[in-house]
Amino acid sequence: MTEIHKHLDPCSLSIVIPCYNEEKTLETCIETVLAVFETAQDVRLEIVVVDDCSKDNSLEIAQGLARTYPQITVKHHEVNRGKGAALRTGFSSATGDYVAIQDADLEYDPADLLRLLRPLRRGMADVVYGSRFLSSGEHRILYFWHSMGNRFLTFLSNMFTNLNLTDMETCYKVFRREVIQSIDLKEDRFGFEPEVTAKIAAKRVRLYEMGVSYYGRTYEEGKKIGARDGFRALYCILKYNFNSAPIFLQLLVYTLIGGVAAVFNLGLFALLLNFGVDRTWSAIIAFGVAAAINYALCVLFLFRHRSRWSAAIEFLVYAGVVLGIGAIDISVFRYFIDAGMKPFSAKATACLLGLVANFAARKWLVFSSRS
Repeated sequence: MTEIHKHLDPCSLSIVIPCYNEEKTLETCIETVLAVFETAQDVRLEIVVVDDCSKDNSLEIAQGLARTYPQITVKHHEVNRGKGAALRTGFSSATGDYVAIQDADLEYDPADLLRLLRPLRRGMADVVYGSRFLSSGEHRILYFWHSMGNRFLTFLSNMFTNLNLTDMETCYKVFRREVIQSIDLKEDRFGFEPEVTAKIAAKRVRLYEMGVSYYGRTYEEGKKIGARDGFRALYCILKYNFNSAPIFLQLLVYTLIGGVAAVFNLGLFALLLNFGVDRTWSAIIAFGVAAAINYALCVLFLFRHRSRWSAAIEFLVYAGVVLGIGAIDISVFRYFIDAGMKPFSAKATACLLGLVANFAARKWLVFSSRS
């Protein structure tokens, strides 16, 4: 008998429901989940509701349901920390063989979770995503630009993870418990989606994707994700994928960062020259300021979470690299000046020649990954 058609053994499923101000839909959501899995006699259900310091009656509703249904456990945050933080709390409390995410707003149909479980129970998958863009099921028509944003973020995530997902931002993700509990998650808000996808890709687990129905809601109806979360997702895609991305993508992203630093370098150099500062000292000062900006951007967007050094040693190593590349930069600059090149052109040429050396030094020396 093949894996696909073999008998499915009984299992247990923990469904984590993060909740913030969902008094209108929470009870219906939980009762729908219970009704769906009441028909699945071979699946033992555990529901973990994590109230993220709701200001309405969500917590009281959840606690009342927990007194009625022994399958429900309620966790509560004393301060609002975000969806990602609520999910971390829920994951750490889960005891089932598999762990799924269910939003309390009922944008997704809990009946789909039974289908998403199948590849896991058959031993084919370690993680299953429910895609809103693969399904032939019901889909409410809402925001064009919101949909395009989701597709763009998925495309960008796929570039860095080398996965071919259609919906990275989906709520419906089901994991083997050992997989999700082994991942060190950091994001407190909606950055959870690109972060967990990056870390799943890095683990090289078996990932499947299946279509699901989607009943989206409007902002007037309580939708919470916004433009701020989209920019955070971009940041998270870079932050959590950079060191494992194809080298040409790493160089491209570093070129953007190096380009920002180079603009400051050239701009400050020109400004200092305009104020009558000596050419050599102008080049040294501009390079030092640009190096500090470059370091800050590298720490913010790319490397810091993977560095093998302590902060103090990292800074000392970086300072040594700056001195070494700075000496090369000044030498190249003076060489082209002596060859008759105009100061600004000589400085620009030195910046371009130093780009690859800067990237190599930061990736493999200053911010070298733990291994």
